[in-house]
Amino acid sequence: MKNVTAYEKARFYIQKNSEEDFQTQKRKQNPGPVITISREAGVGAGAICQKLTEYFNSRAVEHYDDWTYFDKDLMERVMQDHNLPDHFKKLLSDEGPAKMDAWFSEILGISPSRLSLLHKTSQTIKKLSEFGNVILVGRGSNIITAKYHNAFHIRLVAPVSYRIETAMNLYQLDKKSACDFIKQEDEARKLYIWKYFHKNIEDPLLYHIIINTHLLAFEEIAVMIGQCVVKRFPRFFQPRFSTVVEN
Repeated sequence: MKNVTAYEKARFYIQKNSEEDFQTQKRKQNPGPVITISREAGVGAGAICQKLTEYFNSRAVEHYDDWTYFDKDLMERVMQDHNLPDHFKKLLSDEGPAKMDAWFSEILGISPSRLSLLHKTSQTIKKLSEFGNVILVGRGSNIITAKYHNAFHIRLVAPVSYRIETAMNLYQLDKKSACDFIKQEDEARKLYIWKYFHKNIEDPLLYHIIINTHLLAFEEIAVMIGQCVVKRFPRFFQPRFSTVVEN
């Protein structure tokens, strides 16, 4: 059996949900849940996302078993992919609010090119949220979708010592390099959220739940998140797995 890469799954997800057929239009009128994940560096977000997609897909109702996750790298590759459906590409090419006068860019301290990238990233997150059944990692996705009724926001944290060890094993780094990597990534993510959204990434009020990944196995974390989402949005999952709590 062919091993399908995360990017191939992401492209298939976009292609499938961009088709102009009755089922797709019906899906857009009733999109599935949107999960956003904010994380500290080295907490194992990738592995958790993979287990989460498997958890959701095994419990989803018909036509909603296409759960996929998008992290920073996948989002950037999607934005650079010229083989995407035309109307999806058009959405990303629209300048919209990113077309700003140079003086305004100087006041904000953000270059026009960075504003354009921010706009495209935000548009990508909004478009993916329109489809639903998606896990969005980072890029301020929790803030961009803060008012979406179908969104559920998670923050993953862990002690620095654990995250350094994870980085050493995952990227084959020595301890000093891993320590520097963790520090730089954490600072970059904090700066990104503050500079572009004027929010503190560590503010607990931005999330439904915050989980310490050091104290639980990835499988346990996926089940914990999965159960919360299934119970919150029961109509998208098979009845035997859900308990109605929707408002």
